[in-house]
Amino acid sequence: MSGKPYDPARDGAEMSFKDRMSYSDYLRLDRVLDAQQPLSDAHDELLFIIQHQTSELWMKLAIHEIRSAMRAIRNDDLEPAFKMLTRVARIFEQLNNAWDVLRTMTPSEYTEFRGELGQSSGFQSWQYRAIEFLAGNRNLAMLGPHTHRKDVMAALEEILAEPSLYDEALLHLARSGFDIGADAERTIWREPRAENAKVLAAWKTVYAAPGKHWMLYELAEKLVDFEDYFRRWRFNHVTTVERIIGLKRGTGGTAGVAYLRKMLEVVLFPELWNVRTQL
Repeated sequence: MSGKPYDPARDGAEMSFKDRMSYSDYLRLDRVLDAQQPLSDAHDELLFIIQHQTSELWMKLAIHEIRSAMRAIRNDDLEPAFKMLTRVARIFEQLNNAWDVLRTMTPSEYTEFRGELGQSSGFQSWQYRAIEFLAGNRNLAMLGPHTHRKDVMAALEEILAEPSLYDEALLHLARSGFDIGADAERTIWREPRAENAKVLAAWKTVYAAPGKHWMLYELAEKLVDFEDYFRRWRFNHVTTVERIIGLKRGTGGTAGVAYLRKMLEVVLFPELWNVRTQL
């Protein structure tokens, strides 16, 4: 190695930020990096906190993208919706990869700080609940953990008062000339919808002639792609929890792995999965 060390200032890089916006200022890193406050001396508690905080940040972005995709579909502007739904799938791919980091924590290491969690649990994540409600899984029993927060309940009730992502896709299907039966007549959106034979028949028509119905075909596949990655995230969640705590109850009082396995049975877009058997 020879010569003087490289000085970025010689090429015009800004080096002084007194009274100017810096990288740290823009991202408010002082606030972000001060948000990790372990309650024990356990080495792995910082990993646990960062894993869940970063997951919540990714979920915040997923909510932003899903809502924007819903508005685009409502306006029959599908191409931007495709981009947003692709991004949501990639967000869940990122969330999936994060489990690999958490799985480096052993059961022995987790027990060193598990008692500090009290009754807190990922089951209580209101952003995760918002994603489920936005996608169409409107299980009203899941509002329970949030009733102590009026602001959160108001945000979730706002979501429940409007069509879900899948509802918007079905309404677009109807505007495109397809008979979707009872789904075209719904006005109360907070209740779970029932599977619909006419919706299944409509998607079958789309999949039987993708060239003729290309935009609807692409919309369907973007939704399936999203749910595919969402299912993988749920599965990895189950596996990670079982690897770390076995079959013990969760800190929030759920049945732990048994509860998470039940969640694997939830299907967001049933007719889009069932149509594959029909083709």
